[in-house]
Amino acid sequence: MRFPRRTLIRLAGPDAIALLERTVTNSVTDWAEGAMRYGALLTPQGKVIADYLAQRTEDGVLLDVHEDAAEDLMKRLKMFRLRAAVDISVDDMRAAVILGDGHGDPRSTDLPGRAYVPVTEAGEPLAEAEWCARRIAAGVPEWGADYRAAEVFPTDINMDQMGGVDYKKGCFVGQEVASRMKRRGKIRKRTLTVHGEALEAGADIFAAAPVGTITSVEGQAGLALVRTDRLQAALDQSRPLTCNDQPVHFDLPGWADAEMRALAEEASGE
Repeated sequence: MRFPRRTLIRLAGPDAIALLERTVTNSVTDWAEGAMRYGALLTPQGKVIADYLAQRTEDGVLLDVHEDAAEDLMKRLKMFRLRAAVDISVDDMRAAVILGDGHGDPRSTDLPGRAYVPVTEAGEPLAEAEWCARRIAAGVPEWGADYRAAEVFPTDINMDQMGGVDYKKGCFVGQEVASRMKRRGKIRKRTLTVHGEALEAGADIFAAAPVGTITSVEGQAGLALVRTDRLQAALDQSRPLTCNDQPVHFDLPGWADAEMRALAEEASGE
């Protein structure tokens, strides 16, 4: 069964890794053939143009990207290619298919693994509602549903928590902004899983003031881009959280809870 709405971009040639080293967010060193990594190409201002899953191949790299982002990502990579020996093209002979639960997706072990097989062996696409439910449960936002090009910073969609940004690698496009945000340690926007009976994409979540906005929904679970300082204040003051006048509650992974508490403690000491 295929993952819905994905396009594969093939980078092949002796300079494929060097091209990615100087442009994208993820680490490209010590990368064994067949291993998968998560990354993105950013604007110079540090916002996500397109994120992807990347698999090392015998002659380069395969980028697994949302179909609506593929053309723009290819165009930009070709612009950065200059005279490098890299062929960049759509791989329409293969498709991304579901392997089952496991460690195949670097963003979360709660997501199914994936492999790339001939299109003739890929089967039918997974229903988008089913895929949406699985990634929302795993807390993983997706290009095309939760954000589009140049709308969010990597930390807004938790890329740093999912291994998508290597802050220690050499220069990449947008690195200065991304590194400064991380170094300052005052990240105030995150994507979190929310539950409620009246969730609606685009609707705001309120306490005494807006806390965040729902970006995608399936059933009674959704993802929301949240101002974490406002959410922590609401939790500290036991304020009810609502969406469309109905109560909601958030799943807070350990890293998010610790980050929010640290920000609140720092603010109280200022």
